Amino acid sequence: MGKPMNRRECLRALGVSGLAGGLGLALSRPAPGQDVGESSGFQSSVIAGNKVRQNAGHAILVDGKVIQPRRELPILHRTDVLVVGGGPAGVVAAIAAKRAGADVTLVERYGHFGGLWSGGLVLLVIGHIVKGGKQVCQGIGEEIMRRLDKIDGAIIDRRPGVNPTADAEAVKYVMLEMVEEAGIDVFLHCWGVDAIVDGNAVRGAVFESKSGRQAILAEVAVDATGDGDLFAAAGAGFEHRSHNVGLVSRIGNLDRLDKARAQAGPKPRRLGLHTPVAGVNWVNLTGPEVDGLDVRTLTRMEMNHRKFIWRNIQNTRKMPGYEQVYLVETAPQLGVRITRVLNGLSRVRLSDLKAATRFADVVGVGGSSNGTHGEWQIPYGALVPTKVDNILAAGRCISTDMGMADLVRLIPNCFVTGHAAGVAAALAVQDGCCPRDVDVPRMQKILKQQEAYLG
Repeated sequence: MGKPMNRRECLRALGVSGLAGGLGLALSRPAPGQDVGESSGFQSSVIAGNKVRQNAGHAILVDGKVIQPRRELPILHRTDVLVVGGGPAGVVAAIAAKRAGADVTLVERYGHFGGLWSGGLVLLVIGHIVKGGKQVCQGIGEEIMRRLDKIDGAIIDRRPGVNPTADAEAVKYVMLEMVEEAGIDVFLHCWGVDAIVDGNAVRGAVFESKSGRQAILAEVAVDATGDGDLFAAAGAGFEHRSHNVGLVSRIGNLDRLDKARAQAGPKPRRLGLHTPVAGVNWVNLTGPEVDGLDVRTLTRMEMNHRKFIWRNIQNTRKMPGYEQVYLVETAPQLGVRITRVLNGLSRVRLSDLKAATRFADVVGVGGSSNGTHGEWQIPYGALVPTKVDNILAAGRCISTDMGMADLVRLIPNCFVTGHAAGVAAALAVQDGCCPRDVDVPRMQKILKQQEAYLG
């Protein structure tokens, strides 16, 4: 073996010898017209004079620092509207945009649709009903619910004024069916790791998968990641919030209890709520308030919650009458509730709920988690970043104050904001304008045609 390269030899091999001021690495977003390079949030290029040289793209160590050189990324796909995230908001956004006439691509990091509704086992559909029992969340989200109605064992408690509970596998199937029927291009097992930005406008996203790192180019993007991953990478302003991070599980054989012995003895604390599957309950675990963007914290939460759930069910099985109870499954997705929240042109505020404020740019109406208050309107500006173009937010990461965050993140309200974002994205493409300049009355007309309720 030859002797190891020293620092000067290493720099010469990278093509940066002779540059003053350290490594001479450009670690910044590209100027307008500059090629888009590698990494999450930064472009890494090696420059010698005015000439850019590329290597194989491997990360290397230089003076103890990990350097990711610039490389050209293959373009996986081109589309009008790119929706990142296949949860309730993302699926509805994709279907809405396609029905409004756009070519649509939907990308999801897991192998199924539904987000925390299915993969997180958060099966209770709550937040669509207001005081008096009126259902205000309609449109494509309600169409999904009606599809579930037609499948035996897919959903229960679908009565006026009641919060229904869905089956996770039925949700995955119905969403898949509707996405395929719409003719939407889909890429699963793809994790969005960066935004493609040209000046102040988003032009697509970079994804990591088993196929490597690839790009999808788009006219308009919808960030339905839940965590605002795409708009944050694009440079949009946001608030970073902490919230409870839990884990949901399902337990079975509750229909096989020895009722006489169970009634006479101590009662388990965590038996959860019923599901469409007989004898199976879903059990929510709230968890502590932590940073849902910190990977060390997420790892700790995942491990601690799984240990707690397992030990808790074993203790339950020791109680008289509960010996047949067993752990069916723990959710594959950790229950992260809130992380990034967009700084938008408008904001969903608790004060507006209390005042029953009405907005000229209303694109949806939200309900109550407990049926004790009236409807509240969602202004279009809550989906639009203050300074970055060609991207919209949908789902729990839209612009909202903390007092409304626990309502905004509920499944039916994610349906509603996804529906609005999808229609707006399609109109922006058709009219050749930025989403902030979309014709709002025309958008409202299309939303109503797609059965959305705007108040």
